[in-house]
Formats: sequence, C-alpha cells, structure tokens
Amino acid sequence: MRIGLSVLLALLSALMVLPGCSSTEAVRREQVNAVSGNALPPPDTTTASGAYQGATDYRIGAQDLLGISVFGVQELDKEVRVNSNGQISLPLIGTVIAGGKTVPELEAELARRYADGYLQNPQVTVFVKEYTSQRITLEGAVNKPGIYPITGKTTLLQAIALAGGIDDKIADLGGIVLMRQVNGKRMAAVFDLRQVRRGLIEDPQVYGDDIVVVEQSGSKSAYRRFIESAPAIGVFRWFFP
Repeated sequence: MRIGLSVLLALLSALMVLPGCSSTEAVRREQVNAVSGNALPPPDTTTASGAYQGATDYRIGAQDLLGISVFGVQELDKEVRVNSNGQISLPLIGTVIAGGKTVPELEAELARRYADGYLQNPQVTVFVKEYTSQRITLEGAVNKPGIYPITGKTTLLQAIALAGGIDDKIADLGGIVLMRQVNGKRMAAVFDLRQVRRGLIEDPQVYGDDIVVVEQSGSKSAYRRFIESAPAIGVFRWFFP
C-alpha cells in the first residue's frame, strides 16, 4: 500500500512528540521535513564533490595531487602534491602557490610563468588526481572514528573501511546515517549496511564534508529515533536546519 506525503508528514509529526526526545539533541526534529525518495542528492557545490568533473569552482587544497602537463613539452609534465603551505614546485619556474586557486586560475598562472622567458604561448593543463583536501567525518560504532580524506570517488562502504570498519560488538547494521549539506540545509538518510553489501540497494557515493554515523544497538539518541521511524513511514529524508 502506498502512503501519501501528507500521511507521512502526519506520522512524522506524531513521532516528534514521543517522550525522551531532548531538545538539546543534535537533530532538531521540530523543523524536520519528509520527502519521498531513497537517495541523497549531491551537496550544494562541487567543492565537496570528491571527484573532479570539470567544474571551475573547486579550490585546490593542501595534499591534493595534481597532474600538470604543457602541450608539446613532455619534459614539463609532472605529478606534484600540494604541500601544507599550499605550494608546488615545477621545473624552470620553481615554487608556485596552488592552494586556494581554482584549476583555471592555476592553469593561467602557470602559463604566465612559463611564458615569462621560457616558452612561447604555452598551453598548460591541470588535473586534480586526488582530492585529499576533501574530508569526511565518521562517528559512532566504527573501529577508528575520526576525520578522513577522500581521494576521488568514494562510496559509503569504502568510507566505513577508512575508519577500520564497524565495531561488530555494538554496531547496528541497519542504523547507518549519512548527512550532508543540500540547498542550505542539513539532509540525512538512513541505510542498512546488510542490504548495501548484498547489492539490494545502491552503495551511495559520499562527498567532502559528509558525516557518517554508525549507531549503536539499543541506543536512545536522536539518530535512533530517526532510524526507528524510517520503516514506519517508508523511505524518506530528513532536513536539518
């Protein structure tokens, strides 16, 4: 039986007044909206994409790995990692500030530097090979909670592996909460890790600044309220202010 959106909202409102829901919880349930669907959309901007797709607004960060090539001059093709000061070092032109620049800005800067006494009308291409300045947070029942860099396209299962996997003694496999910023609001979805592993549902992509929370079995947190309500009202997403 299909449940209409108005019914979902009514059921969700009833869940919000259950006893034991502290107003100091991380989830502000009084401002939750429910919408149908089973996947989170990408974040607000490509700056948190975790995989460069030709966008012009990504700003290079420390520890990013760059592939740099100069058309027709193979000797100048280099792979360089941005250091903690945002700098890279290249043949002929030496140290260049890459951190904080977009890819087109860095390409223009390198072309200008190579044209200054070295090459005539150089054509420089920069490709971000690893986005190590993009980080995700893993919390809860994982073996090594913390903040981890992601390098290229990363899925939820791969993200959990970065944190040493789940803690089998206390983790709730049906309580994996993925949160991100979408349209200026915090959005979240719950996933069952068993279904992801079996290929029954898609292993979702994670993006820079995402937060993954693996709930503990038997906990009574705000995330637990979210997880327990999902089967009752169908697949939906929460928006957090």
